[in-house]
Amino acid sequence: MAPSAPTRPPARTAARTAPPRVLTVAGSDSGGGAGIQADLKTMLALGTHGMSVLTAVTAQNSLGVQGAWELPVAAVRAQYRSVVDDIGVQAVKTGMLASAELVEAVAELLAGTDAPAVVDPVGVSKHGDALLAASALDSVRTKLLPVATVATPNLDEVAQLTGVRVRSEDDMRRAAGAVLAYGPAWVVIKGGHLPGGHEAVDLLTDGSEEHWLRSPRHDNRHTHGTGCTLASALAAGLARGRSVPEAARAAKEYVTGAIAAGFALGGGIGPVDHAWRFRDGTADTAPAP
Repeated sequence: MAPSAPTRPPARTAARTAPPRVLTVAGSDSGGGAGIQADLKTMLALGTHGMSVLTAVTAQNSLGVQGAWELPVAAVRAQYRSVVDDIGVQAVKTGMLASAELVEAVAELLAGTDAPAVVDPVGVSKHGDALLAASALDSVRTKLLPVATVATPNLDEVAQLTGVRVRSEDDMRRAAGAVLAYGPAWVVIKGGHLPGGHEAVDLLTDGSEEHWLRSPRHDNRHTHGTGCTLASALAAGLARGRSVPEAARAAKEYVTGAIAAGFALGGGIGPVDHAWRFRDGTADTAPAP
């Protein structure tokens, strides 16, 4: 029998250039619908490389949060420095920070990082469970919001931070002004919880220009993770070189599709579908213009 031909080693290929890098500083959702898990799924879907700094671990499912344990400040700092000092970032997104100590530590880290920061001032979960200590609210106002490129509070978080109760689009302007007074460059007031209407309306403003972001309101109760997803999508857009208004519009479009495709999971509120664009063939992974 003739000897077989030697196997050739695989051809070498040039290393691919890394995609834009986005870092999420947030808590873990063991159910996979929100938090770090939603952030990383969103970042992948939008053509960026997601990295993570874990701030807290939650026992969480479709019915609510059964337990939460924050990580030590030293562990959060070490994760952040490990990623930023070696790999670098083009944008940072923050989510659940739990305590005043963590809020202040993360604010200090963001202030020393040359990258846009999207701050989602997470206060409560979709099910109404507290994810931020009341004692941390002042630290969010005075330390975290001033270093934000964009803050993305929902209406409950606006009320927590500013006392402004939003019941109409006119109230959203007043709420935006109250949040901007704490120092972020831009704010997105998320109006998804406004009662009635066939549209989900958000207001993006820096105090001088306004962008009203409107989308159809989908009749789907499975919306777990919408806030994390929007903020992460916005950060991904900024990492890819888009302006704040461009990134916000793209993020709104992405999260609207994810809400429309949200699915039942467990016995309560299911998650939005972060992979909806892969299913309909419109994944946005090309370089931003």
